[in-house]
Order: sequence, then C-alpha cells, then structure tokens
Amino acid sequence: MAATERLVIIGGDAAGMSAASQARRMKGPDELEIVAFERGHFSSFSACGIPYWVSGDVGERDELIARTPEEHRRRAIDLRMRTEVTEIDVTGARVRTRDVERGADSWTGYDKLVIATGARPIRPALPGIDAPGVHGVQTLDDGQALLNTLARTEGRRAVVIGAGYIGVEMAEALLKHGYEVTIVNRSEQPMATLDPDMGRLVHEALSGMGITTVSGTPVTGIRTGDDGRVRAVTTDDAEYPADVVVLGIGVEPETTLARAAGLPLGRHGGLLTDLAMRVRGHDNIWAGGDCVEVLDLVSGRERHIALGTHANKHGQIIGANAGGGYGTFPGVVGTAVSKVCELEIARTGLREKDARAVGLRYVTATIESTSRAGYFPGAAPMTVKMLAERRTGRLLGVQIVGREGAGKRVDIAAVALTAGMTVERMTALDLGYAPPFSPVWDPVLVAARKATAAVRKAGM
Repeated sequence: MAATERLVIIGGDAAGMSAASQARRMKGPDELEIVAFERGHFSSFSACGIPYWVSGDVGERDELIARTPEEHRRRAIDLRMRTEVTEIDVTGARVRTRDVERGADSWTGYDKLVIATGARPIRPALPGIDAPGVHGVQTLDDGQALLNTLARTEGRRAVVIGAGYIGVEMAEALLKHGYEVTIVNRSEQPMATLDPDMGRLVHEALSGMGITTVSGTPVTGIRTGDDGRVRAVTTDDAEYPADVVVLGIGVEPETTLARAAGLPLGRHGGLLTDLAMRVRGHDNIWAGGDCVEVLDLVSGRERHIALGTHANKHGQIIGANAGGGYGTFPGVVGTAVSKVCELEIARTGLREKDARAVGLRYVTATIESTSRAGYFPGAAPMTVKMLAERRTGRLLGVQIVGREGAGKRVDIAAVALTAGMTVERMTALDLGYAPPFSPVWDPVLVAARKATAAVRKAGM
C-alpha cells in the first residue's frame, strides 16, 4: 500500500536524522514515507568530536559516527547520500536535487519538509585562504584531510586562526602532534564567548602550555611558497611562519536554500521558527539544528548557537510534530563547555556585553575556589564569575575557568537560569557534598553568595 504522506529531509546529520528517526517511531512506512538527502559521505556524525579524533584521543573516525546510512535504511528511512538539494520550490512543494557523483538533476515532491542544512565555517576572503595546507574542520572529510596533511608535512609550525571553542581545541590537537602552535585572534582575548577578564585566564593558561596566543590582531592574508603551499599567516605588522593552518573562526547558518526560497530569516541569518520548530508562516515546513535561530530565555532575543545538543533536541521535536504528535522547544540559555589540555572552560547565560546590549543593569561577582576540599588530594583551582540583575537579583550568567572538575559545574547555573532563579535563592541549593567532590561551599554557591551581597549593596 502506498504511503499516504512523504516527509522530505534536507541534511543527514544530527537534526535531520533525529527528526527522521523520531517520525519513524511515530508512524510506520505504510503511513509515512521518509526521504532524506545528504550531500556528504557520512550521516549522523559528531562534528564536536573531530578535534579529539585529530588529537588521537579518539582512535578511529568511525567512532564519531552514531548511525550509518545503512542503519537508517534498515529502519525504512530512504537516506540518499551524495545527493545535494539545490532548490526548494515552496509553491510546488518539491525540492530539486543533484547527484554529486553523476551530476544528474531531479525533482522530489513533499507533503512535509524538514530543513536541517547545518552551518558553514566562516572562511574570510583572504589572499591564500584556499592554499594547500589550510584546513577547516567542519566534517569528517575535513578531519581526514587535516590528518593527511599532518602525516606528510615535514615542518612543525602550525597557526590556528581564531580562538573560539574549535580554535583552542585544535590548538591542543596540533600540540599533541608535536607542532609549535600559534593562535592568531582578532578579539581582545581568546574565547570571545567569555568576558575579557575570564578570557585572560584562558590566555595565561594557553601560554603555560606552550601555545602562543596573539590577540587583538586580525589576519590579513596567508603567504604561500613557490609550490603554492602555505608558508605563513600575515597580519598588519607581523608574519607567523606556518607549515599548516587551521581555521577556527566560527560558523554561520547555512541558509542559502532557505533565503532563495523566501523563507524567514533572523538577524543572524538563521531560519526563524515557532515553538514547534515549524518555519514561521509555513504549516508544512520545519527547521532545526545549526541553520536556525532560537530564543534566548535570559535575554528574550533570538540567537544562533551551533551545538549538537540543540540539534538533536530540535530533531526530536520536529520528528514528533511531523509524525503527528506534539512537542515544543522553549529555548536555550547558551550553555557551552570546552577543554584544552587540562584547562576546562564553561559559560552559560549572558556576558557583560550581552546584558548591556539588551538594556539590563547588572552586578558581577568573581571568586576563586577549588574543585574539591582544599585539603583533599587533587584539589584544583577554579575561577567563577557570576552576573546578576541589579534590581531583582535574577541570575544572568556564569563563566568558569579551571582545572579538572570545573567545567561541568556550569550545569548548576544552567538549571538555575532556566528556572529563573535569583542568586540569593541559589545560595540555598541542596548540592551534593563530600571532600573528594567539592568544598563544603561549592564554588558556584560561593559566587552566588558574593553576587547576592553585590545586589544588596547596589540597592542601598
């Protein structure tokens, strides 16, 4: 019996295939045909794990693949690899596809459409940006290409352009390969997702690991040798020798198809959806993952955050709705955590400049503590910075930089932000305590106590 409806999905990674899997749980093949298009070689893989594969912490590429195309097909999901969608015809409810290997074009109609086109790496139009030896790290193919370069390159000088999460993680990976690593970053400090005072702690830690960080310095070009390969990264006043260059500048929503189709985009270039992840103004089109903007529950504004955690949640919600059920995605608080060597870096909520941008008056509190009771072996230092709304004491954001045991403490603040808690109320949280895990006052609660005092003082 022919399927009564066809669900077409553009994108075979986290959001797209989570949507496909959830929709299949909701309806069988006789009720819902599911066709997914993926232009790459891999489906359902962890892009976040690529730096750890490159570094050698993850031994094999395939360990990053959650589900192969064959596994999806066994669940009655028609996943067509190496097939690129080149056009969305909203009026005709169809998509144009191109076989990447053969170049053949065809149209596929849909009753329901999911756009999960992800994000694209920011690749500035710099001289030499496309030279051999210059690498992005967005896909598994990118990771393999970088490993191939590292294996055949005789020199041992690497430059990472950008000092965000991917930038610092790739710096560690290159360090483990025996490279002399320089990070060139246009922001005031590494990790622009932190306030500069906390980014300074990251800068100092990177220096202690032997990684040179050049901040406040935009890259102007990439110099190549007579063989066309990369030789150096240039700025206005310096040149940094490089045998390999890694781009860690960040990503932006891949919404080229959506823009051409006239679908609504936000100020960051991402698709705009309602709580059900349905594209605004279109009852039969959903979007999720790195190509959308989502509501920031703290600031009340849309923002673009490219994380696999969100993408998988979006896919679950989309699949439930497209499969005839119901679900909503309320928004995010902007939680992220990273690691470079032994340093853990975490943040959630707003930075100072974010709070100013939305007109919030705030106070800050910064404390230094340890991950365990100070007398317990292995206690490691950590710094916690907390922002609270000046008048109400509502928690606005937390940033943490420290050693082992520091990063995941940000989850306490993420829950408090989602619940709309004040810093005073946070001080009474009943957290687990034992000397191997925490001081008697957890560092996050110490910061909450100090922030509470700052709120009271500001109100006098």
